[in-house]
Order: sequence, then C-alpha cells, then structure tokens
Amino acid sequence: MKSQRVCITTLEFPPDIGGVGESVHRIAQMLLDMGYQVHVAVFRAIFRTEREKASAGEYRRPSCQTTEQNGIMVHRLQPAIRTTRAKEQDYLCDLYSQLKHLHQQYQFDLFHAFFINETGFLTTLLAKENAIPVINSIRGADLHKHIFSPQYHGQITWTLNNSAWTTFVSQDLMDRARVLAPGIRAKSSAFWNSIAPIEFNNLPMPTLADQLHGTVIGSVGSFRDKKGLEYLLDACQQLQLDTDITLLLVGDFVEKERGYWEQELRNSGVIDRVLITGRISRQEALAYLPHMDIFAIPSLHDGCPNAMLEAMLAARAIVGTKVDAIGEILEDGVDALVVNPCSSEELTIALRRLMKHPTLRQQLGLAARNKALHQLAPTVEQQNWRRVYQHALGAAKAEVTKVASISLA
Repeated sequence: MKSQRVCITTLEFPPDIGGVGESVHRIAQMLLDMGYQVHVAVFRAIFRTEREKASAGEYRRPSCQTTEQNGIMVHRLQPAIRTTRAKEQDYLCDLYSQLKHLHQQYQFDLFHAFFINETGFLTTLLAKENAIPVINSIRGADLHKHIFSPQYHGQITWTLNNSAWTTFVSQDLMDRARVLAPGIRAKSSAFWNSIAPIEFNNLPMPTLADQLHGTVIGSVGSFRDKKGLEYLLDACQQLQLDTDITLLLVGDFVEKERGYWEQELRNSGVIDRVLITGRISRQEALAYLPHMDIFAIPSLHDGCPNAMLEAMLAARAIVGTKVDAIGEILEDGVDALVVNPCSSEELTIALRRLMKHPTLRQQLGLAARNKALHQLAPTVEQQNWRRVYQHALGAAKAEVTKVASISLA
C-alpha cells in the first residue's frame, strides 16, 4: 500500500525565521516519521514586496522553486508581478493556480493549512473542489486579530465550516472558533505545541553576554502589539529604582510598529537598561536563555509561543499572563508566576518577588523544565496529530462511501 501524500501550506518554513515556520517544520518531520509523504507549499498572502518591486519596474513570471529538505519536498510559490495596479486577487489567483498545478502533479490525499487567513481559504477552496479532506490549524492571530477585519471575517468563518478537521493551540482559540462556527464542535481539537530537548551547554557565547549586569529580565520574540511589552517597560521602570537590572529583548520590533516602540522606549525611563539583539538565528536566541534570571512573557494574546517552551526547557523562572496556552500550561506558584494581562502592577509584583527570592526562581525553573520534558514532549504532540489525520482521512473515506451508495441506489 502506497503511503499517503500530504500537502501542508504555510506562510513560512526554515530557513525563514518565525514561530509558524518552526512549528510546521516540527510537524512535517512527525508526519514523515508516521509514514506520510510530506510536501510543504510556502507562500504569503500579503504582497508588500510585490508592490515594491512593481513600483521599481521589477517584473517577473509566476514561479515555483522546489527543493528537498530532509525528506520533505518544499515548494516556494511566488505570484507574477506584471503591473503596478495589481490587486490582491491577482496575486492570489496566481498562487491558487500554482497550488492546483502541484496537486495535478502529485495527487495529494490531504491538504493541511497553517494560519487560516493567509493560506486557509485558498487551500480549503482547492481541497473542496477536488473532494479532498483539509485540516486547518489556527495558531493565534488569525482568530485574535484578523477576525475583526471585514475583509477576512467571511472567508475565515467559511474556512472553519468547510474544514474536515480544525486544530487549535489553546482552548481559548477553540472556544472562539466554536462561537463563530458552531458546526465544528464535533470536528475540532485543541492541543499544545511540543518542544524537543535542547542541550544549552553546547551553544556558543551570545554576542551581548558581556553587557548583561544585575538581574537579567529577558523576553524573546518578534515584538509587536500582542506581546504586551508596554507593561514590561512599566514594571522595569519601577524595579530599576531600587535594583540593578538589565532588560534583554532577544529579537526586534516588527517594522510597521517600530516608531511606536522606539517612542515607548524613549518614554520608559529605562532605555539605558535595555539591550535589543535585533533579528538573530534561533540558535543564538537559545544561547541567551541561560543568561536570563527571569523570562517574562506578558502577552495580551499569543497562541502557544515556542519561545516560552524553550525558556521552560532552559529552567528559567517565568512570569507569564493568563492568556491562551501561556495561562493553560503555566501553573501559578508551581512552575511559574502567572498574572493578568495589561497589568503593570501585577507584573511588577511578580518580577520583584522573583528578584528577591533566588531559591524560588530555581524551584520554579526546575518545575517548568520537568513539565516541558514530560507533558510537552514531541511524542505527545505526534500522537495528537496521528489522531487528527486519522479523523480527517477516515471522514473523507466515509463520505466517498456514502456518495457511492447513493449513486448506486
């Protein structure tokens, strides 16, 4: 019996930097280990680069670059650039045609889309037109932010309703989706990301290590509206009045919000205590974790952030917020301190408590590491994906049998 072919659609995949790409890579490897033939189609449904090239007179044909990465076939799709007056639908139509061509070439048995408003609608439309099951995986911002866009609301709800199965990285996300599309209740599930063990002792000394002093409070990510960084700056403003601290931001601000965050830094009163690494590789970002005394993740909403799981593996004392998987995974006073989002006061109290009690930091950090090693192990997530794929493919087979029996009757 031939192995079944799966096509995952995603907006990023390594070497692209980003949490979605890391998750897709991890899941693709799991599916490969389960015996599936795995293809990954990478494309963006936001066309800033295309518009910039068009304005500069740089035109191109649509293209698909295919490579093999450790047994996974990776197809990077790009729409044509033909005119400065192109609209989103022109680019999306090109991408749809390329994805359709890939299906004609490889005859996929199942599609699986990550990030519903960029890849989900296009993927689900193609799957439904070809009577192929489609899984949609909700990662966070798609239902926390983009659902409020009149442009995306309709296609998000349509995509939810037409999925063979939908997965979520937190119960909060699944609850919202079930309000928007009650019919998915019997064909949806929520489970966390996993994290493979990391040997932190083998990582190189990070670039800014010699500039860290006092108690190091760190955070990792692509810093944007959802990260709650304003409240961390407020807390550090209070803490630096009586304690030597460094606020280490591993990552950088998203470009479209850079002006806002630079203003917040100037007004924070702690700009001389802040170190920002800029965009760096995942390996260098991991190398900073052992140099942090406290890992802060004061998000307003955040799916199931890989950065937090990495901090847990590094046995860091964590202060997180009661949102999404952060509040589901972390248990206050057991393996972290958990506070309400948007509360500078609660964040300040929690950070000060950890700064004053090194033993508590060590205790919470070790408990967090133990939870990551056991409850967030890749084998746990792999079993979840095994069940999801069995559900989706089984439902499709049952539908084919039903249609065949009706035709015979």
